[in-house]
Amino acid sequence: MPRVNRTFVFVLLLASSCAFLLFQLYYYRNYVSKVRGGTPRSGKMFLNLKKFLALAQFFRLPLFLADSAALALLSQDALRQRDRVRREPHCSFLCTGRPITSFALPPGFLLAAEQKGFQLLEVRGRDPRLASLDTLSGEEIPLHFLFRLHGYIIHVVLLYERSGGYLWHGVLRLKAAADPTFAPFRLLDYGRHAGAYDRPELLLTVVDGLDVRVPRNISRFLVQQQEARFLECRYHDARSFLQLYPDDSSTAAVEFRRKAKALLRLAAQTLDRLDVPFWISSGTCLGWFRQCGVISYSRDVDIGIFISDFRPQITAAFRNVGMSLKHQFGKVEDSLELSFLGEDVKLDIFFFYRDGDVVWNGGTQAKSGRKFKYIFPSFSLCWAELLEVKVRVPCETLDYVMANYGTTWNVPVKSWDWKSSPSNVIENGVWPVAEWARLIQVY
Repeated sequence: MPRVNRTFVFVLLLASSCAFLLFQLYYYRNYVSKVRGGTPRSGKMFLNLKKFLALAQFFRLPLFLADSAALALLSQDALRQRDRVRREPHCSFLCTGRPITSFALPPGFLLAAEQKGFQLLEVRGRDPRLASLDTLSGEEIPLHFLFRLHGYIIHVVLLYERSGGYLWHGVLRLKAAADPTFAPFRLLDYGRHAGAYDRPELLLTVVDGLDVRVPRNISRFLVQQQEARFLECRYHDARSFLQLYPDDSSTAAVEFRRKAKALLRLAAQTLDRLDVPFWISSGTCLGWFRQCGVISYSRDVDIGIFISDFRPQITAAFRNVGMSLKHQFGKVEDSLELSFLGEDVKLDIFFFYRDGDVVWNGGTQAKSGRKFKYIFPSFSLCWAELLEVKVRVPCETLDYVMANYGTTWNVPVKSWDWKSSPSNVIENGVWPVAEWARLIQVY
């Protein structure tokens, strides 16, 4: 048995913390037919793919198909049927007419592939799981492996489990000494940015005559793939901020952070069951962006939801998990706002309305019926982690924060008037007195 290089063994051991691996198979010759009927199995792409899958099966590695184009071709009927044996079988699903086939598998496959003669390009990066406000060094871990054999590329993306219970992969960023011609990097589906995924449940099926595991819920996996972009907390800037403005370490502040974490987790679980996407907003978003935590003196948790994602069941769902409705302002068509109370911490849910190239949420003063509007530039959503909870944040976080808090967002302000302090607030009329009983409900 050949002697194994110690450095490579160390890499494998370090990578063993990953839950799954994603790999992508690229080829350089555009010979695959784009006809739905598929191509004969004599093509090099399919032969390499068959060899790759056979190698994984030999080592009993649970590999699953993660390629978006191939998964899109698989109907539920295809998953319930095994391939028919034909004299000249065809590659109908795996040969998709695009230069990529993606799977996921655990790390043992890497050594086996190298032993088969693949050339290796390794991309490493700092382990965010080891980064904190106390230490910024963070050990480097392998993030991506690219194997090359006979002009074809297999891209292996390592997925690591984060403290929030989700799977994460890092960005593919080449070092200065790396060979930029090693692979067609612009064709990669994974690695342009970090990504976050729920752990998929897998189903063993037969695709093009090959035993392959696929996500049981293909459509959900494909949606997650499109929305996987992940933003890491800005630990360096947060540390600088906390050196100037030390965090409150009082018993009350520590207790608030504990309750806020529990409340945020409960809100995420409740809304996820309703399939309602949300993001952290207002002071909660500012706390994540500015100091990688919550602002202890804010005493609440703020989240945003697009009004198009509103569900009438939201109020009942929060009540069912033990939270009480504190107030409900506005209506679905205008300035809707819900506020719940749990463990003496308030959860404010602001509903956002799209209006051209801006979005806005409303506010209502209960005693006067005055309406307010908070205007933000349009934004997309990314994943992030706050208090060990996987949450969404506006991808354009700085623009979002500056719209709300102005250019001095990095300076703490403990005296805050929600009607006048925000940089983006404008008055928006008054609710008709005759409608107050319906539109201004305080409990």
